[in-house]
Amino acid sequence: MAELHRDPVLMVGEGWDGYRLLDSGHGRKFEEYGPYRFIRPEPQAMWSPRLENWDAHGEFVPGSDEDGGGRWQFAKDVPEGGWPLGWGEEVRFTAQCTPFRHLGFFPDMAPVWTWMGEQLDGRTDAETMNLFGYTGVGTQALSKYGRVTHVDASKKSVAQARENAALAGLEDRPVRWLVEDAMKYTAREVRRGRRYDGIILDPPKFGRGPDGEVWRLEEGLPGLVSDCRQLLDDDSSFLFLTVYAVRMSSLALGGLLEEVFQGLPGKIEHGDLSVREAGDGARLLPTAIFARWSR
Repeated sequence: MAELHRDPVLMVGEGWDGYRLLDSGHGRKFEEYGPYRFIRPEPQAMWSPRLENWDAHGEFVPGSDEDGGGRWQFAKDVPEGGWPLGWGEEVRFTAQCTPFRHLGFFPDMAPVWTWMGEQLDGRTDAETMNLFGYTGVGTQALSKYGRVTHVDASKKSVAQARENAALAGLEDRPVRWLVEDAMKYTAREVRRGRRYDGIILDPPKFGRGPDGEVWRLEEGLPGLVSDCRQLLDDDSSFLFLTVYAVRMSSLALGGLLEEVFQGLPGKIEHGDLSVREAGDGARLLPTAIFARWSR
Protein backbone atom coordinates (compact mmCIF):
# COMPACT_ATOMS: atom_id res chain seq x y z
CA MET A 1 0.00 0.00 0.00
CA ALA A 2 1.23 3.51 -0.78
CA GLU A 3 2.90 4.92 2.34
CA LEU A 4 2.50 8.55 3.39
CA HIS A 5 5.82 10.22 4.23
CA ARG A 6 4.87 12.79 6.85
CA ASP A 7 8.05 14.87 6.71
CA PRO A 8 7.43 17.64 4.16
CA VAL A 9 9.45 17.89 0.95
CA LEU A 10 10.69 21.19 -0.46
CA MET A 11 10.82 21.46 -4.26
CA VAL A 12 12.99 24.40 -5.28
CA GLY A 13 12.96 26.19 -8.61
CA GLU A 14 16.38 27.67 -9.35
CA GLY A 15 15.51 29.89 -12.29
CA TRP A 16 16.96 29.58 -15.80
CA ASP A 17 17.81 31.75 -18.81
CA GLY A 18 14.14 32.53 -19.45
CA TYR A 19 13.19 33.32 -15.85
CA ARG A 20 14.78 34.65 -12.65
CA LEU A 21 13.39 35.70 -9.28
CA LEU A 22 15.63 38.71 -8.71
CA ASP A 23 14.38 39.79 -5.26
CA SER A 24 11.36 39.77 -2.96
CA GLY A 25 10.05 41.52 0.12
CA HIS A 26 7.41 43.83 1.59
CA GLY A 27 4.66 41.74 0.00
CA ARG A 28 6.04 41.90 -3.55
CA LYS A 29 8.43 40.05 -5.85
CA PHE A 30 10.77 41.31 -8.58
CA GLU A 31 11.16 38.94 -11.52
CA GLU A 32 12.91 38.73 -14.87
CA TYR A 33 11.15 37.12 -17.83
CA GLY A 34 13.71 37.06 -20.60
CA PRO A 35 14.62 40.71 -21.37
CA TYR A 36 11.79 42.20 -19.26
CA ARG A 37 11.46 42.76 -15.50
CA PHE A 38 8.26 42.97 -13.49
CA ILE A 39 6.98 43.55 -9.95
CA ARG A 40 4.03 41.49 -8.75
CA PRO A 41 2.22 41.08 -5.41
CA GLU A 42 3.43 38.25 -3.20
CA PRO A 43 1.89 38.09 0.31
CA GLN A 44 4.36 35.43 1.46
CA ALA A 45 7.34 37.77 0.97
CA MET A 46 7.11 39.05 4.53
CA TRP A 47 10.77 40.08 4.77
CA SER A 48 12.61 43.14 3.42
CA PRO A 49 14.03 43.35 -0.12
CA ARG A 50 17.77 42.79 -0.58
CA LEU A 51 18.12 45.22 -3.51
CA GLU A 52 17.74 48.96 -3.12
CA ASN A 53 16.31 49.59 -6.58
CA TRP A 54 13.81 47.52 -8.51
CA ASP A 55 14.15 48.83 -12.05
CA ALA A 56 11.10 47.23 -13.63
CA HIS A 57 9.35 47.49 -16.98
CA GLY A 58 5.99 47.10 -15.28
CA GLU A 59 4.17 46.42 -12.04
CA PHE A 60 0.86 44.74 -11.32
CA VAL A 61 -1.09 46.85 -8.82
CA PRO A 62 -3.74 44.73 -7.07
CA GLY A 63 -7.33 45.84 -6.53
CA SER A 64 -8.45 47.34 -3.27
CA ASP A 65 -11.10 44.73 -2.44
CA GLU A 66 -10.94 41.09 -1.40
CA ASP A 67 -12.22 39.90 -4.76
CA GLY A 68 -8.85 40.57 -6.35
CA GLY A 69 -8.58 42.41 -9.62
CA GLY A 70 -6.00 45.04 -10.37
CA ARG A 71 -4.08 46.32 -13.38
CA TRP A 72 -0.65 46.60 -14.91
CA GLN A 73 1.25 49.89 -14.82
CA PHE A 74 4.16 50.14 -17.28
CA ALA A 75 7.26 52.33 -16.96
CA LYS A 76 8.86 50.99 -20.16
CA ASP A 77 7.63 49.46 -23.40
CA VAL A 78 6.55 45.81 -23.22
CA PRO A 79 5.28 43.86 -26.27
CA GLU A 80 1.50 43.74 -26.02
CA GLY A 81 1.38 40.43 -27.88
CA GLY A 82 4.01 38.82 -25.67
CA TRP A 83 7.50 37.46 -26.35
CA PRO A 84 8.96 33.95 -26.67
CA LEU A 85 10.61 32.12 -23.78
CA GLY A 86 11.82 28.56 -23.31
CA TRP A 87 12.59 25.91 -20.74
CA GLY A 88 14.90 22.99 -21.29
CA GLU A 89 15.82 21.70 -24.73
CA GLU A 90 12.35 21.65 -26.29
CA VAL A 91 9.71 23.58 -24.37
CA ARG A 92 8.81 27.00 -25.82
CA PHE A 93 5.96 29.38 -25.00
CA THR A 94 4.83 33.00 -25.14
CA ALA A 95 5.11 35.14 -22.01
CA GLN A 96 2.57 37.93 -21.75
CA CYS A 97 1.23 40.31 -19.08
CA THR A 98 -2.24 38.93 -18.41
CA PRO A 99 -5.14 40.60 -16.53
CA PHE A 100 -4.72 37.89 -13.86
CA ARG A 101 -1.33 39.25 -12.68
CA HIS A 102 0.72 36.33 -14.03
CA LEU A 103 2.57 36.10 -17.34
CA GLY A 104 1.03 33.11 -19.05
CA PHE A 105 2.91 30.34 -17.24
CA PHE A 106 3.97 29.41 -13.72
CA PRO A 107 7.77 29.29 -13.34
CA ASP A 108 7.61 27.62 -9.92
CA MET A 109 6.38 24.49 -11.74
CA ALA A 110 9.79 23.91 -13.37
CA PRO A 111 10.95 21.39 -10.69
CA VAL A 112 7.62 19.58 -11.13
CA TRP A 113 8.23 19.21 -14.87
CA THR A 114 11.68 17.79 -14.07
CA TRP A 115 10.26 15.38 -11.47
CA MET A 116 7.61 14.06 -13.88
CA GLY A 117 10.31 13.43 -16.46
CA GLU A 118 12.27 11.42 -13.89
CA GLN A 119 9.24 9.21 -13.25
CA LEU A 120 8.84 8.52 -16.98
CA ASP A 121 12.53 8.33 -17.89
CA GLY A 122 13.13 6.08 -20.88
CA ARG A 123 9.45 5.93 -21.89
CA THR A 124 8.08 6.96 -25.26
CA ASP A 125 4.71 5.22 -24.93
CA ALA A 126 3.38 6.77 -21.73
CA GLU A 127 -0.26 7.92 -21.48
CA THR A 128 -0.50 11.04 -19.32
CA MET A 129 -3.11 13.68 -18.54
CA ASN A 130 -2.73 17.37 -17.66
CA LEU A 131 -5.87 18.58 -15.89
CA PHE A 132 -6.37 22.36 -15.67
CA GLY A 133 -3.58 22.40 -18.25
CA TYR A 134 -3.71 26.17 -18.89
CA THR A 135 -1.24 27.25 -21.62
CA GLY A 136 0.33 23.83 -21.98
CA VAL A 137 3.91 24.22 -20.76
CA GLY A 138 3.57 21.07 -18.63
CA THR A 139 1.92 19.32 -21.57
CA GLN A 140 4.93 20.06 -23.76
CA ALA A 141 7.24 18.64 -21.08
CA LEU A 142 5.16 15.47 -20.86
CA SER A 143 4.82 15.01 -24.63
CA LYS A 144 8.43 13.82 -24.81
CA TYR A 145 7.34 10.58 -23.16
CA GLY A 146 4.18 9.70 -25.10
CA ARG A 147 0.60 10.79 -25.65
CA VAL A 148 -0.86 13.58 -23.48
CA THR A 149 -4.48 14.53 -22.84
CA HIS A 150 -4.60 18.28 -22.13
CA VAL A 151 -7.80 19.43 -20.41
CA ASP A 152 -8.83 22.99 -19.58
CA ALA A 153 -12.20 24.72 -19.31
CA SER A 154 -10.94 27.87 -21.05
CA LYS A 155 -11.15 27.86 -24.83
CA LYS A 156 -8.68 30.76 -24.90
CA SER A 157 -6.14 28.89 -22.75
CA VAL A 158 -6.33 25.76 -24.89
CA ALA A 159 -5.85 27.87 -28.03
CA GLN A 160 -2.78 29.46 -26.44
CA ALA A 161 -1.49 26.02 -25.48
CA ARG A 162 -1.72 24.88 -29.09
CA GLU A 163 0.05 28.04 -30.25
CA ASN A 164 2.80 27.42 -27.70
CA ALA A 165 3.24 23.87 -28.97
CA ALA A 166 3.54 25.21 -32.53
CA LEU A 167 6.09 27.78 -31.34
CA ALA A 168 8.13 24.89 -29.93
CA GLY A 169 7.81 22.92 -33.17
CA LEU A 170 5.91 20.21 -31.28
CA GLU A 171 2.56 20.48 -33.07
CA ASP A 172 2.98 16.93 -34.40
CA ARG A 173 3.34 15.44 -30.91
CA PRO A 174 0.44 13.14 -29.88
CA VAL A 175 -1.58 15.60 -27.76
CA ARG A 176 -5.36 15.73 -27.38
CA TRP A 177 -6.38 19.36 -26.77
CA LEU A 178 -9.73 19.41 -24.96
CA VAL A 179 -11.92 22.31 -23.82
CA GLU A 180 -13.68 20.42 -21.04
CA ASP A 181 -14.73 20.64 -17.41
CA ALA A 182 -12.05 18.66 -15.55
CA MET A 183 -14.45 16.89 -13.17
CA LYS A 184 -16.90 15.87 -15.89
CA TYR A 185 -14.18 14.69 -18.24
CA THR A 186 -12.37 12.66 -15.59
CA ALA A 187 -15.63 11.00 -14.52
CA ARG A 188 -16.30 10.03 -18.16
CA GLU A 189 -12.82 8.55 -18.46
CA VAL A 190 -13.55 6.41 -15.39
CA ARG A 191 -16.77 5.14 -16.99
CA ARG A 192 -14.84 4.36 -20.18
CA GLY A 193 -12.38 2.23 -18.20
CA ARG A 194 -9.38 4.31 -19.28
CA ARG A 195 -5.98 4.23 -17.54
CA TYR A 196 -3.02 6.61 -17.44
CA ASP A 197 0.63 6.34 -16.53
CA GLY A 198 0.66 9.77 -14.94
CA ILE A 199 -1.67 12.65 -14.07
CA ILE A 200 -0.87 16.22 -13.11
CA LEU A 201 -3.60 18.50 -11.79
CA ASP A 202 -3.30 22.15 -10.85
CA PRO A 203 -6.82 23.19 -9.81
CA PRO A 204 -7.74 26.79 -8.97
CA LYS A 205 -9.39 27.77 -5.71
CA PHE A 206 -12.50 28.77 -7.65
CA GLY A 207 -13.45 28.50 -11.29
CA ARG A 208 -16.13 27.87 -13.87
CA GLY A 209 -16.38 25.23 -16.56
CA PRO A 210 -17.18 25.88 -20.24
CA ASP A 211 -20.92 25.40 -19.57
CA GLY A 212 -21.01 27.44 -16.37
CA GLU A 213 -20.07 24.59 -14.01
CA VAL A 214 -18.87 25.93 -10.66
CA TRP A 215 -15.64 24.62 -9.13
CA ARG A 216 -14.82 25.16 -5.46
CA LEU A 217 -11.61 23.48 -4.39
CA GLU A 218 -12.60 22.25 -0.92
CA GLU A 219 -15.85 20.78 -2.27
CA GLY A 220 -14.63 19.30 -5.54
CA LEU A 221 -11.09 18.12 -4.85
CA PRO A 222 -11.83 14.86 -2.94
CA GLY A 223 -14.11 13.56 -5.69
CA LEU A 224 -11.74 14.60 -8.46
CA VAL A 225 -8.75 12.92 -6.79
CA SER A 226 -10.85 9.79 -6.26
CA ASP A 227 -11.68 9.66 -9.97
CA CYS A 228 -8.02 10.22 -10.86
CA ARG A 229 -7.09 7.28 -8.64
CA GLN A 230 -9.41 5.04 -10.65
CA LEU A 231 -7.49 5.99 -13.80
CA LEU A 232 -4.23 4.71 -12.29
CA ASP A 233 -3.08 1.17 -11.56
CA ASP A 234 -0.08 -0.75 -10.20
CA ASP A 235 1.89 -0.02 -13.38
CA SER A 236 1.22 3.74 -13.37
CA SER A 237 4.03 6.11 -12.42
CA PHE A 238 2.70 9.25 -10.72
CA LEU A 239 0.06 11.74 -9.73
CA PHE A 240 1.06 15.31 -8.90
CA LEU A 241 -1.37 17.76 -7.26
CA THR A 242 -0.61 21.46 -6.67
CA VAL A 243 -2.78 23.94 -4.78
CA TYR A 244 -2.37 27.73 -4.57
CA ALA A 245 -3.70 30.50 -2.36
CA VAL A 246 -5.67 28.44 0.16
CA ARG A 247 -5.73 28.14 3.93
CA MET A 248 -4.66 24.54 3.88
CA SER A 249 -1.63 22.47 4.82
CA SER A 250 0.19 20.21 2.41
CA LEU A 251 -0.28 17.49 5.05
CA ALA A 252 -4.03 17.72 4.38
CA LEU A 253 -3.37 17.00 0.70
CA GLY A 254 -1.10 14.13 1.66
CA GLY A 255 -3.79 12.72 3.95
CA LEU A 256 -6.32 12.86 1.12
CA LEU A 257 -4.00 10.93 -1.19
CA GLU A 258 -3.21 8.43 1.58
CA GLU A 259 -6.90 7.58 1.91
CA VAL A 260 -7.72 7.54 -1.79
CA PHE A 261 -4.60 5.67 -2.94
CA GLN A 262 -5.05 2.65 -0.70
CA GLY A 263 -4.28 -0.47 -2.67
CA LEU A 264 -1.57 1.05 -4.86
CA PRO A 265 2.15 0.49 -4.24
CA GLY A 266 4.67 3.31 -3.88
CA LYS A 267 4.84 6.41 -1.71
CA ILE A 268 2.97 9.63 -1.05
CA GLU A 269 4.83 12.85 -0.31
CA HIS A 270 3.74 16.40 0.40
CA GLY A 271 5.37 19.79 0.84
CA ASP A 272 5.99 23.22 -0.66
CA LEU A 273 6.95 24.56 -4.04
CA SER A 274 9.38 27.46 -3.87
CA VAL A 275 11.63 29.61 -6.04
CA ARG A 276 15.15 30.62 -5.08
CA GLU A 277 16.17 34.23 -5.54
CA ALA A 278 19.15 35.00 -7.75
CA GLY A 279 22.43 36.39 -6.39
CA ASP A 280 24.14 36.56 -3.03
CA GLY A 281 22.04 35.98 0.07
CA ALA A 282 19.32 34.31 -1.99
CA ARG A 283 16.21 33.25 -0.10
CA LEU A 284 13.48 30.74 -0.90
CA LEU A 285 10.08 32.20 -1.72
CA PRO A 286 7.23 29.69 -1.11
CA THR A 287 4.58 29.68 -3.82
CA ALA A 288 2.28 26.68 -3.44
CA ILE A 289 1.65 23.40 -1.62
CA PHE A 290 1.60 19.99 -3.25
CA ALA A 291 1.07 16.29 -2.72
CA ARG A 292 2.36 13.58 -5.02
CA TRP A 293 2.15 9.82 -5.45
CA SER A 294 4.86 7.85 -7.22
CA ARG A 295 5.30 4.13 -7.74
